[in-house]
Amino acid sequence: MSEIKDMLIDVVEKIFKDHVQKETVDLVEEGKWAENVWSILNDNGMLGVTISEDAGGADGDLEDLLNIYRLVGKYAVPIPFVEYTFANYLLELVKLPITERKVTYTVNTNEKLVFTGDQTVRGTLTNVPWARHADELVAIAKAEEGDYLVKVAIEDTFLEQNINLSCEPRDTIILENVKVLHKSVVALTSEQLQTIMHVETAAKVALMAGTIEKINDLTVQYTKEREQFGRPIHRFQLVQEHLALLAGETVIIRSAVDNMIAALVENRHQNEVILTRIRIDEATKTVSTSAHQVHGAIGVTHEHNLHQYTRRLWSYRDEGVTQSEWSEILANELLQSDESLWESLTIANKVYQTY
Repeated sequence: MSEIKDMLIDVVEKIFKDHVQKETVDLVEEGKWAENVWSILNDNGMLGVTISEDAGGADGDLEDLLNIYRLVGKYAVPIPFVEYTFANYLLELVKLPITERKVTYTVNTNEKLVFTGDQTVRGTLTNVPWARHADELVAIAKAEEGDYLVKVAIEDTFLEQNINLSCEPRDTIILENVKVLHKSVVALTSEQLQTIMHVETAAKVALMAGTIEKINDLTVQYTKEREQFGRPIHRFQLVQEHLALLAGETVIIRSAVDNMIAALVENRHQNEVILTRIRIDEATKTVSTSAHQVHGAIGVTHEHNLHQYTRRLWSYRDEGVTQSEWSEILANELLQSDESLWESLTIANKVYQTY
């Protein structure tokens, strides 16, 4: 990253470090969210990080956004930052005006809305993040001529509240002939839809990567503070084995995500997002198991914060396009390719899809 990008990340991390404590993260279990953190980010212009200057934003790029998502995961920040910024990213991607109202999104291709008229849609969308705290929704709707990206007012819908494993809002939205706002419909090409799915997966991976980093930090800290038989437990060989596993997985994921982000930003993406998504699913199992083994029973108590991160890791793993779905997509691509598996994995300098 450039010096300016480093400064941006440092500013955001300082905000999170100063204003997000365990009690802040616990707010979601009370049905609340950290509105003060949202206000601070807004005052510092961070909510418009990837919005173009013409639209009043900071004109950042995907590298900025995905690295901030890592920090959101690292601090388990209980605000709809990812949803707001990614929804506006989608709107600009398809040449629609951005919104300053609180907005969320869902791009589950298995739950598309359906047009019931020129400007009305219907359908049911499940697991919509932070919907109860949003004013607008960005989603995919289908018509006879193809798929569209639409924006609707949530106040015109029926909402059923639900949560994921980490108590974050994941609501069901029911739409019955709901009017599309400001005629904000743009036909999507298959390439645009593919781009949306890949970048949305990259966003989820970035969140998970930050969460894994925090789990590793918490575990290392605990082994230095916890003593058994008169010495810190990090000196015991079995604990050291767990720490080595955690460190290895954390470094692997950090490197994979760095490579994924660079590939997206440099327009040389092929399967980096898919492979990183598949690999982080494996890391989730190893990291969670080793961290809880080291912490013992205290890691699942409400007083300790380890569970705040492992529960989020498990929740994010099952959201969006899952590891099994991406594995099937990748396997089908390889089966249809004229190249051997070895060639597909090792040949460099190809012309990659442009984002």
